Amino acid sequence: MLRSGYEARRAEEFAVLGRWFNAGEIGDIPKAGYLDLILYSKEQIDSENAAMNAPPVDEEYDYGIISIKPQDVDYELPMQPITMMRNAMGEEYGGSGVKLDFDTYAKSVEFWQANAILR
Repeated sequence: MLRSGYEARRAEEFAVLGRWFNAGEIGDIPKAGYLDLILYSKEQIDSENAAMNAPPVDEEYDYGIISIKPQDVDYELPMQPITMMRNAMGEEYGGSGVKLDFDTYAKSVEFWQANAILR
């Protein structure tokens, strides 16, 4: 039941391999106990948009919501390995420019070897 495929979040980004379960094929899905909100500062969003030749967002705000992740634990789950790799590629490719840390990446791989997202 585990699916995989190449996806880009936006047309300007590289497509990367993802893994997921289709919610419609799972049956009853319990309600998430927690939401993990991923926020980027306006400066980070503007920097990434500029690197990808996208227009700046013409609004006043301090932070933008990048992702909302439902989960059952009260701590942040490891970022998916492919997200870490995309981020390390640089802003011009849709990443954040954060350098890849081997130990953090290894812990992420360990977690995501046994888990996948549900969508």
